[in-house]
Amino acid sequence: MSSVTPPSVPKLLNPQDIRIQRLFVTPLALVDHPAAAELNEALKAEIAQRRTEDNLGVRHSNLGGWQSAADFTEWTGAGATALTAFARELAYELTAVQHPAHGLVLPEFDWKINAWANVNHSGDANALHAHPGAFWSGVYWVDDGHSDEAQEATGGELEFHDPRGVMPSMYNPELRMRVADCLSAGLTTAITPKSGTLVMFPSWLQHAVTRVNATRPRISIAFNFSV
Repeated sequence: MSSVTPPSVPKLLNPQDIRIQRLFVTPLALVDHPAAAELNEALKAEIAQRRTEDNLGVRHSNLGGWQSAADFTEWTGAGATALTAFARELAYELTAVQHPAHGLVLPEFDWKINAWANVNHSGDANALHAHPGAFWSGVYWVDDGHSDEAQEATGGELEFHDPRGVMPSMYNPELRMRVADCLSAGLTTAITPKSGTLVMFPSWLQHAVTRVNATRPRISIAFNFSV
């Protein structure tokens, strides 16, 4: 019995005609500090000094490692002062205020900021959490702990969970939305730490830090911004 080749069917849909409107987008902003090398050296010294004064630190989401009290903005060192100003400027750039007469306007209020330092060694991590009471949260990596000679992944990714939970992947976990920025729907998205980078995101977005496997301690500063 001979096989029959089906007639070719002309394609009715031109992919270029598809208009995608992304609803309820969750922003994630990343920016590199323009003078990161000098800033990070100053911050390392200031964090080492603070750790000498308070070796126990505090415990919140951190699973191991050392975390300072949330008084980083009160530190008097040049590094802490410069990074706080940089993070504050980013928070203003990302924010608008709904005015009853003029619509969206630039903010003129003073942010209330609390921030703290984190030092994670190999094996340390941070449990899944959010930051109630804040509008923006951020992380600045002073030292990602990565070595060019390292053959293994250094871990410690900043992992974000889809705020819709697993719902988008419940019907069939193998299906994906072939739309830009939608492939991780129902799953997680991870950001790899990079020294000198500041990332900022909505404080309600649940996040965690995966287990660190770095050659050096991974050092970061976390921020919360509220009004």
